[in-house]
Amino acid sequence: MRRLVLVVGAVVFLDTMFYAVISPLLPQLTHELRLSKLSAGVMTAGYPIGMLVASLPGGILAARVGPRLTVMLGLLLLACSTVAFGLVHSAVALDAARIVEGIGGACSWAGGIAWIVAEAPADRRGEMIGKAVGAAVAGALFGPAIGALASFTGRPVLFCALAALALGLVAVTRTLPDDAESSSQGVRTVVAAIRRRPVAVALWLMLLPALGSGILNVLGPLRMHRFGASAVAIGATWLVAAGLEALIAPVVGRLSDRHGRIVPLRAGLAAAAVILACFTLPASAPLLAVVIVCTGVAFGFFWAPAMALLSDAGEAAGLDHALGAALMNLAWAGGVILGAAGGGAIAKSSGDVVPTAGAAVVFALTALALLRRRSAARAGELSPPSQAA
Repeated sequence: MRRLVLVVGAVVFLDTMFYAVISPLLPQLTHELRLSKLSAGVMTAGYPIGMLVASLPGGILAARVGPRLTVMLGLLLLACSTVAFGLVHSAVALDAARIVEGIGGACSWAGGIAWIVAEAPADRRGEMIGKAVGAAVAGALFGPAIGALASFTGRPVLFCALAALALGLVAVTRTLPDDAESSSQGVRTVVAAIRRRPVAVALWLMLLPALGSGILNVLGPLRMHRFGASAVAIGATWLVAAGLEALIAPVVGRLSDRHGRIVPLRAGLAAAAVILACFTLPASAPLLAVVIVCTGVAFGFFWAPAMALLSDAGEAAGLDHALGAALMNLAWAGGVILGAAGGGAIAKSSGDVVPTAGAAVVFALTALALLRRRSAARAGELSPPSQAA
């Protein structure tokens, strides 16, 4: 189990590292290619667009042929798209490379998370997912650093060299045993599971932090650049945010195993609502960097509990683990696309305050809904049997 978590952690580390590389490069690419905020949002959303398109096919593939082959395919697509992103010089081609990278990510995540969930004991599921998430966030930590380095060295040589790491992981993944049984479940089973309330709630709690991250990843770098921050400063901000998020992910996962999935999710909702509402208040790059770091930490309270909650709900609905992982990809990708492309479009026409304040309201309303649910449950427990019924 330990070796499996290490390898899957390395896979998602590499995947999220290349996803996050765009942040410090975005101002430079925006200038070179004359991108609008909407175009910058589309480029940022290229990866989640690919993941959204490939989420269910990737999950079905993992259910049919097994997690190992699915992860290997994801790594091969990642290597190809990384080389392309380093070599091409047009907005359309860069968008396409990001989309292919997202398709590979859908395969890697569906296979990797399904592999872990199938092997981990139910009472340690949050912890094991938290370790994988911690590795993924660590990848997001190094991504901006790689992006900042590429702004000095140029993309071609650096990105082509890093693509070799993905090919090396293909060979390592091939050595792991894969005892998963083939499943014939498909789209109809997924749709039936989504109609169940616990699955729908878990999906929403996966989508929300992705929505906030999408908004932050587009507006954050551009706003810091407007205040005079360099690519290095922008990369450092995301480095610190991702570092703290990586540290708390396993801890939050263990907390969700011991005290329930909702406890850390309520804390994350409340914190994110307050911090997002303050996004446009700072008038300097250093103060804005502090807000961005705090927002990233708040999002860190979501991933492991929400993924474990969705896995638990999917299992109760009879859903194959690979298709449960596909739903995680679907929720994450949908949220990031809405946040990145939608947030960029709204900010272009109405300013940054509208998308960030709107997201803060959604987080706050969700937190209130969970509190009402908790209060209703307590009232039912304390009421006499005739009233509780």
